[in-house]
Amino acid sequence: LMPDPYVLSGMKKAAERFTQALGARETIAAFGDYDVDGACSSALLLNYLRTLGAQPILYIPDRMTEGYGPSPNAMRALREKGATLAITVDCGAAADSALEAAKACGLDVIVLDHHAVDHQPPAFAHVNPNAPGDTSGLTYICAAGLTFLFLAAAQRCLREAGWFKSSG
Repeated sequence: LMPDPYVLSGMKKAAERFTQALGARETIAAFGDYDVDGACSSALLLNYLRTLGAQPILYIPDRMTEGYGPSPNAMRALREKGATLAITVDCGAAADSALEAAKACGLDVIVLDHHAVDHQPPAFAHVNPNAPGDTSGLTYICAAGLTFLFLAAAQRCLREAGWFKSSG
């Protein structure tokens, strides 16, 4: 009953970048929203990364001082902490200035979001069933469901790349 994760636009590109980051032992950051959906999405992503032996960075913005979603300062702070890949969960699709700042400082960003937007953000990869051009028909899923599908795609990509055999 589970859909093929690759029906979501941008999913394969996102999973391949994730696989590359794990293979190169890059520092990966999870940037989550502060609501329940964002917290569940962050927990799924962090648990998966830690199970694979990674030591991810978690960033949840302070609602009162930072507001909603990624900011340019947050993206620069993640890069300064050594992250080369950030994955936003339940936010990021409308954070153009933050994504431009990330790109400028050498931080690739995968946006996993389900909020409707009218344009593609300037992210490395944008996976969003409610984005222009996505024909998956999965417009009803929450961010935690989208994160789960991303991890299923990542698992497939890692297996196909031989990551599990080579990492022991």
